[in-house]
Amino acid sequence: MYRTLFVIVSLILSQMAYSQDTMDSNQQKAKELILEFFEGFHEGDTAKIAKTIDPNLSMLTIVKDKKGTVKTVKTDFNKFFGAIHNRPKEQKWLEKLLSFKIDADNQIAQVWTPYEFYVNDQFSHCGVNVFQLFNDGDNWKIIAIADTRNREGCK
Repeated sequence: MYRTLFVIVSLILSQMAYSQDTMDSNQQKAKELILEFFEGFHEGDTAKIAKTIDPNLSMLTIVKDKKGTVKTVKTDFNKFFGAIHNRPKEQKWLEKLLSFKIDADNQIAQVWTPYEFYVNDQFSHCGVNVFQLFNDGDNWKIIAIADTRNREGCK
């Protein structure tokens, strides 16, 4: 009897551990979309990025001004795209995503990705990206991006 109970408890615990390490299909699709966005970002391919975003995309950066006040700054998407498109060919941008925390259902998802940013292999800053996505029934699209940028307190 104890042996049977031990086997049952072991199976339950192993299933709980396995389920915590796996993603459901919505989480996996959300992650794949974010990776596709960054693939385009690293390559300077705005056409690839455009496939991942909704036309109504909202972009905000959380900044600390010279007085130490924390506030939001809206990023003009056209300027963001222009910076990517016009980046000098010899300049390499790398945003290393350190982890993913993804909450998702069939229609909406949120993805939290701490990161480190490098220009030509030189550390620039670190922070966190927060992506909001929606599923139109056929595809996931990014509808909002918020990020922080820090030069201190990075790992």
